[in-house]
Amino acid sequence: MQAAAFDEFGGPEVITLRKLPIPQVADDEVLIKVWSAGVGVWDAYEREGVLVPEGSALPIVPGSDGAGTVIAAGSKVTGLAVGDLVYVSATTRPKGGLYAEYASVKAEYAAKVPDGVPAEHAGAMPTDALTALAGLDTLSLSAGAWLLIFGASGGQGHLAVQLAKRQGLNVIAVASGADGVALVTRLGADVSLDGRGDMTEVLARIRDAAPGGVNAILAMAGGATLDRLTEVLTDGGVVAYAHGVRPEPQERPGVTVRPYDGESNPRQLQRLNELIEAGPFVVHVAETFPLGKVRDAHQRLKTSYAGKLLLTVA
Repeated sequence: MQAAAFDEFGGPEVITLRKLPIPQVADDEVLIKVWSAGVGVWDAYEREGVLVPEGSALPIVPGSDGAGTVIAAGSKVTGLAVGDLVYVSATTRPKGGLYAEYASVKAEYAAKVPDGVPAEHAGAMPTDALTALAGLDTLSLSAGAWLLIFGASGGQGHLAVQLAKRQGLNVIAVASGADGVALVTRLGADVSLDGRGDMTEVLARIRDAAPGGVNAILAMAGGATLDRLTEVLTDGGVVAYAHGVRPEPQERPGVTVRPYDGESNPRQLQRLNELIEAGPFVVHVAETFPLGKVRDAHQRLKTSYAGKLLLTVA
């Protein structure tokens, strides 16, 4: 099969296209004909040797998430069958990732693509959607609460906006630039603001919308802007952030900080699908690259864009 892989850690230049054997399927695995693979910052960390999946051996095929068709299933696999269109978020994948024509992953990391998600975009969704869901679980807000999402137009953020609305939350989306604001507005945010704008004005608009204060912040980024945004939290408000956000948010009087990680397991995949199928759901792909342009995709990771980057494989 054709795959993008690397034999050493480093920059985008270490990834090359090559022919590798199609991985064998164990009893608890499915073999997937990959259609597309999401490109995330975690892939760059893997390429750099910072975040290497357990059990990996060089050459490493990166790619934590993607989508494709099941073409073989192990004898212990239930709930998935040959021919199913599935999406995958596989944090552990010793047989290689989804930057390849075929991938063998544990069936517990895969789920059928839910109604409402275009097949051509499904590969960009899994890891960010599961991480966004974990962030909302960490906050555990009641319907009607006010949630501020910082970095709302990014890969995780734009999915979090939609999942939060499905949970009955009032969402203030702080996005990047006019395009980002337009995206989160289209996705249903109650208040859409440009985090690159004048912070005094931004804070004033938030206080106008939620005069009693914001109950929690879901932070997809850190830094000075986030520090200012914590000023609108109610006393005892919570800031939740995914591990990997830099700089890490710091606690201050009256503000609790909670880190979280996404989880890929059958229960979370089922919950995610149920939320997605509750209404129209958008996976916004900023740019698509063929597998042969994988280096360009990793270069693009270093720039600003709304939504996700996607590799097309099939």
